[in-house]
Formats: sequence, structure tokens, C-alpha cells
Amino acid sequence: MTERTLTITGGQPIKGELTCLGAKNFATKAMVATTLGTSPSTLTNVPPIGDVDITRALLVGAGVDCSPHTDTMTFDPAGMTSSTLTMPDSRNNRIPILLLPTLLHKFGEAHIPVLGGCKIGNRNVDYHLEAARKFGATVWQDETGYHAKSDGRLEGAHVKLPYPSVGATETALFLSVLAEGTSVISNAAIEPEIVELVTMLRAMGAIIFMEEGREIRVEGVEKLTGTQMPILGDRIEVGSWAALACAADGEITVHGIRANTMSNFLSYFRKVGGGFDLIGQDTIKFYRERPLTSITLETDVFPGFSTDWQQPFAVMLTQAEGISVIHETVYESRFGYTEALKGLGADVQLTTHCLGKPCRFENHDYPHSALIKGKVNLKATEDLLEIPDLRAGLAYVIAAAVAEGDTTLTNIDMLERGYGPVKERLEAIGVKAVESTLMQKSA
Repeated sequence: MTERTLTITGGQPIKGELTCLGAKNFATKAMVATTLGTSPSTLTNVPPIGDVDITRALLVGAGVDCSPHTDTMTFDPAGMTSSTLTMPDSRNNRIPILLLPTLLHKFGEAHIPVLGGCKIGNRNVDYHLEAARKFGATVWQDETGYHAKSDGRLEGAHVKLPYPSVGATETALFLSVLAEGTSVISNAAIEPEIVELVTMLRAMGAIIFMEEGREIRVEGVEKLTGTQMPILGDRIEVGSWAALACAADGEITVHGIRANTMSNFLSYFRKVGGGFDLIGQDTIKFYRERPLTSITLETDVFPGFSTDWQQPFAVMLTQAEGISVIHETVYESRFGYTEALKGLGADVQLTTHCLGKPCRFENHDYPHSALIKGKVNLKATEDLLEIPDLRAGLAYVIAAAVAEGDTTLTNIDMLERGYGPVKERLEAIGVKAVESTLMQKSA
């Protein structure tokens, strides 16, 4: 068997323009939302990424009539006839659990296969399952996956999430919009992608009120209809390109992004030494404004600094003078990628202590804080770097683009799940990238 690899030549001038893709973290959720309607829905600005292909295959397996994967896609859920998800690719991401509400609404029962996804820490589905129980469903698990059953229409419920989880908020929204009566979701996630999902559900006929203090109130309706919805630009991707421009002392102009979705990223970016110019309503130019200096930051739920910006930002901090601190408060095991950065010359130390305000991982022996010493001259390694997860993958790309010499990445299919045709996009900003194949050793 063969595996695709990408060899990146570092130290080249970085300059160019990119159009950011539609947001991965909204596109796949919007695809699932279309199944709640009684008529077809159309999505535009659909990104050319692997997770859309995986989600499309999942929906097709569930009986949804999906148009081919292009910029504009239509989804007709009329053909859904089974409460069981059986297609094998469903284990490659975490979308299947979001179909549990649709199956309960349509069939009164659901069977969801065991979930997969990036290996970045504990991502169990307890919050999702407990939410379903709150709405009146009986839920259990066996070796084949997760099961849920309801007697008649789901009933509105008050759900207080222990943590403002994006996925659990989405599940609670999907459960509540067609449940009988009023539902309240407390301690809900309020990321831009959640706000877009609420907008889409409203367009389908849902009655949803977003209140102060992370509270969402939903008045259930009997049915939803199809709608048309554009996919907003991917703020996570844009943060990655910004980090590359700054780390390499280059200049990257990104089109298709709303600056207000970047929340605190722009402030941290400016604090380190990055600069940016707003050009029109949806274009930002990123560059290095001054010599980079160390900072302390914590990841957090929106409007805080996104955990998905943490890895690219860490690479940028290897080019900043002094010792920087990153305190990861969203996932307990998200610094595994730093071992590869050390192989390129990065000086990173991990600790189980909260290097910031106490978080839910305090005294649990999780290495969730990092000390990054700069400035260091990164150098390519002869070792193959296997991409462990999506966001760490682009951190490796940034490190390879900054490092002197050629660095080869493997498992680039994982990277393309969220960033599309990476080779072509890197070449558009001056990064030399050569794709080849590697013969895998037989087991």
C-alpha cells in the first residue's frame, strides 16, 4: 500500500493571497441540520474538504438525497427510512451523534455507531446522551454503539450543560426545535458557528431566542422546512494562515472572512507583534509588524482564544523572544504535537500545573500547560512527521515552512479533512511543497 506525503521546503519568502474556505465547524453541522426539514435545503460556499465528503456519505447512507460535493449542495431528507446509521465512514468523524435528534424526531428511536475523530483528549458524548434523556428519551450503550428510544414526541426540557460544549449545544438545539413545549439550554456555547446554526434553524421555521448569560430558549414547533444558507468563512483556518505569515515574517492576504468572528485572536496576534489590515468587509492582510515578543495566553470557549488556534500560535511563539506560556483549558491532552516541534528545534516544556487561572484540569495530572522558549532557529528533520490530528497538522506545515531545509509530512489526508487541497494553497503563498507517495510496510 502507498501513502501520500508532502515535502515542504522551509525558509522561502511567504507572500500571497488566499480565499478562506467555508467553515468546517459549520458546514458539516449545517448538513446535519438539513435532515430536520420536511423539504430540501441548499447550502452555498461548501468547502472542498474531506469532512464534507465523510458527512455526505453518512447522510447518503441514512437515506438523504445529496447532490455531488461542489460549492453549492442540496439535501433532501425525504428518503430517510431507517433509524440506524450503518455506513462505515461514520467512524471517521464525530458527526453521527448529531443525527441522534433527527432520528428520534422522525422514527422515535436511533442507533449511532461508536464515534471517532481527532485524538486530542477526552471527547466522550455524555453531554449529548444526557441531553437526550432530558427530552424524554431512553438512552443506552452497547458494543455496537449508542441507542435511544422515545415514546411519542420529545418533550421540551431545561438542559444545563456542565461545560459550554459546542457539540452538546448543537445536539440540544436539534432536540429542542421539534420538541413539544419550551426548552432552555443553559451554559450554552455561543461560538459564531452556533449563531449561524441558530440563524439557519430560524430560517427553517424554528423559534429560538438567544438570551444573556449563555442561555438559549427554544419554543418547539411541529415541523421545519428547507432553506438556503451560505457557509461563513472559516475563522480557525484564517488564524492558521495569520500565524504562518507572522512566524515567517511574510505577508498573507485572506479573503472571505468576517473580522468580528476572530474574537480575541486579533488582540493576541497584535500583542505578540503581528499586524493586520482590514480591507473591505471580508478581507484581512496579516504580517509581522515588529520583532515578536513572548506572551501568556489561555484557550477558552468563545469569545476566548479558541483551542483550535493554539497549535499554529505555538509555532509562531517559537519565533518570539522570551518564554511564552499557553494554558490549554478546553482539552486535557492537546500538546502531543509539541514532540515533533522539538524534533525541529523548538524548546517546549509541558507541565500538569495550571499556568493561569485554575481550570477544570487542575490536580488531574494532565499536561495541559506549555512553556515555549524563543527565539529558536527551526531546522528540518530527516524523520517523517506523521500528522496526528487536523489542527496539529497545520502547525507542522507552519513549522516546516519556517524551518531551514526540507521536511516531509505523512497522513496528509487528515490535514485535507479541514484545509482542502493544501499543496496548491501553500504554493499560492510562496511555499514550495512537493507531493509524493510512500510505500507502507506491511504489518
